[in-house]
Amino acid sequence: MKNIVVLISGNGSNLQAIIDACKQKQIKGTIRAVFSNKADAFGLERAREASIAAHALEASQFSSREAFDRELMQEIDAYAPDVVVLAGYMRILSPAFVSHYSGRLLNIHPSLLPKYPGLHTHRQVLENGDEEHGTSVHFVTDELDGGPVILQAKIPVFEGDDEDDITDRVQAQEHAIYPLVVGWFIDGRLEMRENAAWLDGTLLSPQGHACDE
Repeated sequence: MKNIVVLISGNGSNLQAIIDACKQKQIKGTIRAVFSNKADAFGLERAREASIAAHALEASQFSSREAFDRELMQEIDAYAPDVVVLAGYMRILSPAFVSHYSGRLLNIHPSLLPKYPGLHTHRQVLENGDEEHGTSVHFVTDELDGGPVILQAKIPVFEGDDEDDITDRVQAQEHAIYPLVVGWFIDGRLEMRENAAWLDGTLLSPQGHACDE
């Protein structure tokens, strides 16, 4: 059984989707630990409820981002992870951290990358009058939200929508596609080679796997 470590900063709804998928054997792996940079993150409670080791590591304890990440890497590595999953982890990772887990570090971002990297994606969609939005699962590289896309899900944006409407619609898609991608990785179907995502030995397009084809 392969080992999964999840990093969170908040509510942990994507964490819960992955916990549920593991319980239902849709992901043939075990979440060994959950780490948060916020001691009060509700996602830590979700982990404890599922009898998963839950750890908080806060930046105020460390002199620099690099020192924080060194300690985090040491604590993560104690669980011998096959994959590290960022599920709403709101810290920019140091190059050393990204390099250490290169090829086994996944993230989900609430936009159709490469559109809208960074924060406040839903707000930008509304301000720009976009009719389509979505979410992207991707490998993590040194470029912020710039690693190879694995899978995207699209949602419509309707007249009169606010950020809460869009958030709910996007998260419903995230809870479906993130466990799916984690399962692909655990099953050995997914890998990053030459800064690109490959599924079942096939190079994926810049938009990731076209699941509706």
